[in-house]
Amino acid sequence: MCGIAGIITPNAKNYSPELQKMTDAIAHRGPNSEHHEFLENAALGHRRLSIVDLTETGKQPMFSSTQNECIVLNGEIYGYQDLKKRYADYSYRGTSDTEVILAMFQVKGKELLNELPGMFAFAIWDEKKQELFCARDRFGEKPFFYAIGKNGEFIFASEIKAILASGLIVPQINQQAIYHFLQYGYVNTYQSIYSNIFTLPPAHYLTFSNGEIDQKRYYSLPKDEYKIGLSEAKEEFTSLLKNAVKSQLIADVEVGSFLSGGLDSSTIVAMVNEFKPKQTTLSFGYSGEHSELKFAEEIAQKYQTNHIEIHENRGDIAADLIKISPYFDEPFSDMSYTPQFKICQAAARHLKVVLGGDVGDELFGGYNFYAIEHQLREHFSYNNIILKFGLKQFGKFRETTFLTQENVKHKNILDFHQNRVRNYFTAQEISSLGITSKFQQEYSFQANPDSLNDIMRVDLEKYVPGNMLVKSDRMAMANSLEVRTPFLDKDFAEYCIQLPENLKLTSEHDKIILRESMQNYWTESIRKRVKQGFGSSVEKWFEEQSLVDLSDDLLKNSEAKAFQFINFKATQNFLNKDKKHWNLLQFAIWAENYKHYI
Repeated sequence: MCGIAGIITPNAKNYSPELQKMTDAIAHRGPNSEHHEFLENAALGHRRLSIVDLTETGKQPMFSSTQNECIVLNGEIYGYQDLKKRYADYSYRGTSDTEVILAMFQVKGKELLNELPGMFAFAIWDEKKQELFCARDRFGEKPFFYAIGKNGEFIFASEIKAILASGLIVPQINQQAIYHFLQYGYVNTYQSIYSNIFTLPPAHYLTFSNGEIDQKRYYSLPKDEYKIGLSEAKEEFTSLLKNAVKSQLIADVEVGSFLSGGLDSSTIVAMVNEFKPKQTTLSFGYSGEHSELKFAEEIAQKYQTNHIEIHENRGDIAADLIKISPYFDEPFSDMSYTPQFKICQAAARHLKVVLGGDVGDELFGGYNFYAIEHQLREHFSYNNIILKFGLKQFGKFRETTFLTQENVKHKNILDFHQNRVRNYFTAQEISSLGITSKFQQEYSFQANPDSLNDIMRVDLEKYVPGNMLVKSDRMAMANSLEVRTPFLDKDFAEYCIQLPENLKLTSEHDKIILRESMQNYWTESIRKRVKQGFGSSVEKWFEEQSLVDLSDDLLKNSEAKAFQFINFKATQNFLNKDKKHWNLLQFAIWAENYKHYI
């Protein structure tokens, strides 16, 4: 795991100071070493966190055996040893996964992406063609941003802060990104908070040549659904998951596992035990608060892990927000980012690489709102315009159930999911704040508005890369830690995506395929568990005076930077110590952090 940066421009050697500022800005992503390479029209920079091939032969930027191509990579290519055998004609100098990409590129060019596994964001400069080829992994685990500089330079980096540090652009605020943030609490994965800094979306590649940018999708989520029974599905599920975990244990440093005590992390630890009898596990909890630590300890004892429990006092929430929020570069409202930072910080004292259990809910149907959507679809009024009209009239005189109310309000379960689930502000409220320009994300598939499987696909292309993986990457990299996600192994994820809905959830049961396949790997109490997060509420956090003081400073002062972009007077109507208040506070913190650029 590393940080990458580059500037494509004539006389690239003249840009040494700018490139240095860029790699300095992302030093936290790679504290082990730093290198730059300058060609006539390309300057490439790299910050290294050494995981595979710790020697000098693994350093980047890395030239190919012909010296024609030069690559910078952020990520890990799982199963690269098998790829190396497949491309054995290449003259390898070391044992890194990076060099395998160069070998593949010489044979396949852009088509290498069809068989490249893992999490990655990379750029390859082709000196002969004078062309830059960039690509990002299928699910968006690793970030890639780019911009066109004031003199036509093509600038790219792992994080926005590196592009800003170059001094080569004057950022412009993206109104659509503010709208998306106010609605969902994060900036869409197809955009950045700036209209002139762009993100390479997941599953896309980009070429830059002769001043022209060509960006294309190279991968789409599978659309078909298997016709398969539970017994057969369990066997393949378990086999694919074991293969996924095995491939992600490859490293030249120790690989540990996060262990929350939930179903997903307990599953990862159980699978690791199949290949690595003595593993290190890490759990985190706030002292004096309800946590999952007792469940984590059960799994740790079952598999005799080297278990590390981290107990922390909640501390000064305002101080934590001020310290941690700059790592995002954009406004970000997920409440769990502060505990995520702290567990990564603690993990980094012991390890360089950990496995995590993210994305299990989206693949196996684990969220409570999926069950609610299942119930909405079964409601007698669903997709019946006449019944909905009658219920709407009836609701004016008598109180109706939650399911009835939501069915009346929304056209279908996809509409409910997009405009009710995990929403902060309504369209009308956002308009009152002065933001009216809305972004519509494109998907790699045509969603059936009545399909729960397609709703999970929407989450895999929207929420997962826009929120979950952003949080995972930035909080881990802030602490120079690599987090791997076995559930996003291509073969395993594709298999889960195509399983029929009834093997994932019903109105009463969630994660059916996971529970049925893995129950013998868990303890009895974990088998009975339902989903639990870090346990705090926004309302609880606003009981802290320091957070109230921070909010007053940033949201009750009309001169604060945030009010160059949203309406001050309207904002005052939403300061009720709830999730809307929290969302606005995160926006104001971001604006304050980056006021010198905006």
